[in-house]
Amino acid sequence: MRLLIIEDDLEAAGYIQKGLSEAGHLVDHAADGEVGLEMARSADYDVLVVDRMLPLRDGLSVISTLREDAVATPVLILSALGDVDHRVEGLQAGGDDYLTKPYAFAELLARVEALARRRDPEAVQTNLQVGDLEMDLLARTVRRAGINILLQPREFRLLEYLMKNANQVVTRTMLLEKVWDYHFDPQTNVIDVHVSRLRAKIDKEFSTPLLHTVRGAGYRLQA
Repeated sequence: MRLLIIEDDLEAAGYIQKGLSEAGHLVDHAADGEVGLEMARSADYDVLVVDRMLPLRDGLSVISTLREDAVATPVLILSALGDVDHRVEGLQAGGDDYLTKPYAFAELLARVEALARRRDPEAVQTNLQVGDLEMDLLARTVRRAGINILLQPREFRLLEYLMKNANQVVTRTMLLEKVWDYHFDPQTNVIDVHVSRLRAKIDKEFSTPLLHTVRGAGYRLQA
């Protein structure tokens, strides 16, 4: 998922950004309401995480303006103001969920992913399978032939994209855009390195390879 955090507390924003990135998501950050509003308008995010008290433009104003502009991206509001009236006010402004500070990061992550599933019906699919390779998107686990395979967040995201496009050729450009969020060629071997690491984990100890290189085109995951 691609997420935007609008939070002026840089320490809190860094904590959230680090945790969401480690969970395999692409995360952008804006430190005030004006910048956050423009970023939310100009890019396609899956979920916005918006602090209520922001400089230049408060969080509820950001949300209500986005709704007036027909931007329907789900919004999780973060606020130290947690009584019923404040929560109702946040939801009436166009927020989809409201989380009171202080909060546990695990709950924030669960709420963000729940909002993304609500927006995208395809995201309701929580289990992927190609041959004897299985992925649980909720538990974030991968197994092949019943054996657990430990993946780093970027490896998990790469495999998730390959599994969702199983039996199809996935080009390097597609991977750069969908897995790394690059809309240009960084002129590095980042894809080769990650594909090599992933192949070592899902194929090396098994008799039948699943991850195939299509020369001059890209890669294909196929049983």
